[in-house]
Amino acid sequence: MTTPTRDTPARPARAKQKRGEGQWALGYREPLNPNERSKKDDHPLNVRARIENIYAHRGFDAIDPGDLRGRFRWFGLYTQRKPGIDGGRTATLEPEELDDRYFMLRVRIDGGALTTAQLTVLGEISQAYARDTADITDRQNIQYHWIRIEDVPAIWAKLENAGMTTMEACGDSPRVMLGSPVAGISADEVIDGTPALDEIKRRYIGKPEFANLPRKFKTAISGQPDVAHEIHDVAFVGVDHPEHGPGFDVWVGGGLSTNPMLGQRLGAWVPLDEVPDVWEGVISIFRDYGYRRLRSRARLKFLVKDWGAEKFRQVLQDEYLKRPLIDGPPPADPAVPIDHVGVHPQVDGNCYVGAAPVAGRSSGGTLVAVAKAAERAGSGRVRLTPQQKVVVLDVPQAQVATLEAELAEIGLETKPSPWRRGVMACTGLEFCKLAIVETKARAQQLVADLEKSLADIQAGLDTPVTVHLNGCPNSCARIQTADIGLKGQIVTDADGNQVEGFQVHLGGGLGLDAGFGRKLRGHKVTSDELTGYVERVVRNYVAERQPGERFAQWVVRAEESALQ
Repeated sequence: MTTPTRDTPARPARAKQKRGEGQWALGYREPLNPNERSKKDDHPLNVRARIENIYAHRGFDAIDPGDLRGRFRWFGLYTQRKPGIDGGRTATLEPEELDDRYFMLRVRIDGGALTTAQLTVLGEISQAYARDTADITDRQNIQYHWIRIEDVPAIWAKLENAGMTTMEACGDSPRVMLGSPVAGISADEVIDGTPALDEIKRRYIGKPEFANLPRKFKTAISGQPDVAHEIHDVAFVGVDHPEHGPGFDVWVGGGLSTNPMLGQRLGAWVPLDEVPDVWEGVISIFRDYGYRRLRSRARLKFLVKDWGAEKFRQVLQDEYLKRPLIDGPPPADPAVPIDHVGVHPQVDGNCYVGAAPVAGRSSGGTLVAVAKAAERAGSGRVRLTPQQKVVVLDVPQAQVATLEAELAEIGLETKPSPWRRGVMACTGLEFCKLAIVETKARAQQLVADLEKSLADIQAGLDTPVTVHLNGCPNSCARIQTADIGLKGQIVTDADGNQVEGFQVHLGGGLGLDAGFGRKLRGHKVTSDELTGYVERVVRNYVAERQPGERFAQWVVRAEESALQ
């Protein structure tokens, strides 16, 4: 090697080549991580045949690991957590050490829309195959537990005979789409998005060309802002254009988990019949340009962040739609969060009745009872909500009181306390392999405790103070957008012991309070201290708030001492 001298200057350093992000449209087609390799080796939708023809007959031990922890998800199947493994060991064990021989199974229920006959089938499946488990998730669907692989074909047959499916309920695919629980009957909606949702499902769900995405793809379509549109990969929100009339405003790139981002408006107005085409364009951009090299950056929100809304819209128009979109106005923010709990008038003179289980915890027996109560009240339609609630539609006014009483008998309150109404929780340590702490049982105990300890002030709360509990950092229960968001962790108690607890996020929200709130990094509470902490903060809010001030507004200006 020649040593540089005054006569032989050193060569300039070679510019470091930028590493590809695995974008297909730019030529990066090679498998870039184990998930991408698995999908290339065999399309995930092919796994159904193996479940029906091999695994259901030979049992759990016959399942290929690539199917078990990968391709099964395209049909709603995850292995559940083996009992007895504490949260402190979650990150230290191998997947096979965490796997139980039973499965969680998610049913795809787009828009949360069910007939009472379908709800009865869901309840009966739970009772026959899932040990009476049937949780209502914030994706408007039902999640079972204790499912045996041997029973999956029979479950599919019952679901499909009733017009339901588990296909693409999970996986790197277009997952269940959120829709307004009161679409078509609410006086508050700008437009009914149901036809677009149904057409997307008919055209694209189950199609191989849209079932190998960089990661999951979440959709929301509603004629009013009641589906958390700000945190979806793509969302269509009802808006009235001053020249073109009712249509939809388009949002892209929202999502939570460990890198939360609010969606960005494209500034485009789309008529109802063009929503499926625009949806296809957006998901195709994600498929073709989405980042596949690193799993941690494989959501659409990272591409939107890097490109910006203007470039995203331009690519959508030029490369996929082949036409310009119409500029349009933004949707109005609701004055208060919309959860559809209680009794409300429909446009046809009937009523819809929304009721609240605690944190979505339900059972097969409860689902069957709701269906029977709804039918006795003259209804044939039930909806699940993005807030883990249940709504009975088309109830004649004369039947409302009777229905409310029957729902209350099975634990579904139509006039719930603020705590029952505002609490959400993910699956947690009981069944989830990613969880660090228990959530469902803790949420139920928290509600019961707060109903007693805060009974003296709850009548003065204009809107519920939302409390969301999550068993790990992934935010399935949307902790960053809650008034009080609680992320499960192992924490040190006053005696120096490692125990279950939570990191605290305060003042997050959507709509008027869209944002991720105030993270008190240094402040953690043990699970045992949780009730006392929530009670203390809520009392401080009630004592200090100004007239009409929402919790999220108060948190911005509150002294840190009032938040601890």
